[in-house]
Amino acid sequence: MTSATHDPALWTQKRAETAATVIAALAGPDAALREDQLTAVAALTEPGARVLVVQATGWGKSAVYWAATAILRSEGAGPTLIVSPLLSLMRDQVAAAQRAGLTAATVNSSNVGDWNAIEEDLRAGSLDVLLVSPERLANPGFGRRVLDAVSDTLGLLVIDEAHAISDWGHDFRPDYRRVADVLASVNTTMPVLATTATANERVTADVARQLGPATLVLRGPLARTSLQLNVIDSMSPIERYGWVVDHIARLPGSGIVYVLTVADAQRLVDAVHAVHGDEIPIAAYTGQLDAETRHRLEDGLRANELKALVATSALGMGYDKPDLGFVVHVGSPPSPVSYYQQVGRAGRAIDHAVVALLPSPSDTGIWDHFATATIPDPEQMTKVLAELDGSDEPPSAIAIEASTGIRRTKVELMLKQLAVDGAVDRVEGGWRSTGTSWTYDAEHYNGIIATRRREADIMRAYTRGERCLMALLVESLDDPEVQACGRCSVCRGALSEGLQGRPADETVRAVSSTLRTGAHEMEPRKMWPGGAFGAKGRIPAHLGAETGRVLVHADAPEWTDTLDGARRGDADAVADVAAAAVSALSAWRSSWVSRPDTAISLTLTSSSLCATIADHLAQVGKLDRDVLPIESSDTPGRDSSGADEAAFWRTALGAPPDVVGKSVLLVVDSTRTGWPVTVAAAKLREAGATAVLPLVIHRPA
Repeated sequence: MTSATHDPALWTQKRAETAATVIAALAGPDAALREDQLTAVAALTEPGARVLVVQATGWGKSAVYWAATAILRSEGAGPTLIVSPLLSLMRDQVAAAQRAGLTAATVNSSNVGDWNAIEEDLRAGSLDVLLVSPERLANPGFGRRVLDAVSDTLGLLVIDEAHAISDWGHDFRPDYRRVADVLASVNTTMPVLATTATANERVTADVARQLGPATLVLRGPLARTSLQLNVIDSMSPIERYGWVVDHIARLPGSGIVYVLTVADAQRLVDAVHAVHGDEIPIAAYTGQLDAETRHRLEDGLRANELKALVATSALGMGYDKPDLGFVVHVGSPPSPVSYYQQVGRAGRAIDHAVVALLPSPSDTGIWDHFATATIPDPEQMTKVLAELDGSDEPPSAIAIEASTGIRRTKVELMLKQLAVDGAVDRVEGGWRSTGTSWTYDAEHYNGIIATRRREADIMRAYTRGERCLMALLVESLDDPEVQACGRCSVCRGALSEGLQGRPADETVRAVSSTLRTGAHEMEPRKMWPGGAFGAKGRIPAHLGAETGRVLVHADAPEWTDTLDGARRGDADAVADVAAAAVSALSAWRSSWVSRPDTAISLTLTSSSLCATIADHLAQVGKLDRDVLPIESSDTPGRDSSGADEAAFWRTALGAPPDVVGKSVLLVVDSTRTGWPVTVAAAKLREAGATAVLPLVIHRPA
């Protein structure tokens, strides 16, 4: 790896004028490329260049590729292909390209109807820039129609958020490795630019190696002088919600409140509305929203029509609001690198932005899961490869799930990892084996796990405030210029102005009361997986459950301490859960197909809470009371397929009690997948129950 300064010999007057026009259009008439940006642009205007830019957010990485594109296009080069990871990032980049005087378009899942016209423009040469996702690159149809047609004429390839190429990185995406296929197929004289703000030395070296031995690496200091970092500790989950409710109005400007789960996003929005009503405009932003809604919310925050978006990591890389005033995290990400990337949304064009982390003891469980979640299981990999080798036609991920018993999300990840290693190819209709042998590289994967655990240790040090918070973050990125920032809550010995104070007791009570109101619906499963019950396909109506209710969904902060206490037998906590169950039934009764005649408990944990709640509901509702027994002490693992889990419960559940002609209230203590409920309902219906109404006390995420 090397570094360099701008070479005047590569820089003609015409190129300088073109670059100046682009930068003025993007950033105003007085803006100009800095020396380090000039170095990158000048290098990219030469044939066969390979440049990796590792610079802090706000440095102006996109200005480099817009200027380089404009110069190359003015000299007769083909269009620029940008590989970009998120729809919000693509959308911002299309708008930026247009401001720079370039014609840009994107091909992604939200604009399928435009694909043909865009592809025609690309082949005709009327498009300056095409943005695609790594997943689109991995699609064989796209590759055949588009890349094969233009691979020899591309003027520049840009790999944005390039840390995602490396499995040593915090956000490795196997589909990003398809960029290597593009590099192998295009004209070797085409320049390539890779950019990221979140790559340590190991990731930087890995990405540079993939780009080529002559890669020019331009790496700068990563500390952000505009960010004032704070850690606000020692609060319960519900108190953290209360803190956000009490402090949201006084945080500067508009910003982002990050949460760890989709459920948390909507619950925290509900908590703010419960206390402030419509006085504070705020909305939930998750990857489950459709593209139009996400765009509307992004624009609303950008225009300061919203005080904040409460978001999962779906609102992360590339969202550009230069004057974002604050970022708050309710719960800590597993990696200091991903945390740095998210807080980097703030303070890009203003002198001061507030960043606050509200950690929780439960965060460490998420970190432990993150460390190993994407590491391949050699035994499961072998099963998938054997299935591909034995198939006459390329099977889909759904077919592989059914035949191997491995959960589909895991199958899809494994196939992408096998593709990275060259053992499988994605083809139209499914996947096929390439015949290349695959071996588990234990040393490599053990190294990745060790790296992730070291990052978790850094996050522990960060949440404990062991030393300067900014120094801890940039040190995790191997910044050579680490020093105390003098601005964070550790350096100053105090929180930023306006962040002091715990939430008011009345706020916590109001939030808890609001969030405990009502229960989540639990839609019954409609299809049997694989060979459960000796058949595939739709669950017959006469074997199905009714739409059920869930008292506690995921890690609901309003219930965390109470649910733990209830499982231990604390009388007050049990009474709270019992009262919530009665309230849920009262609200539910108007949609019952028939009033329940009997309460039957299905206990899936070692706690007696399920039986206690069923006893209470039977007493209050004057219902018969019984138990559905379990005849096996084993339970399916988290990665078991739906087919395996359904088949297990079909065998494990014992003979139902007498339910002929009865409507059953089925009380279940805890299930993540819902398969025990589905199978239990089918068994009870087979035994003569007229209806089964499931009430699940807790459904973990």
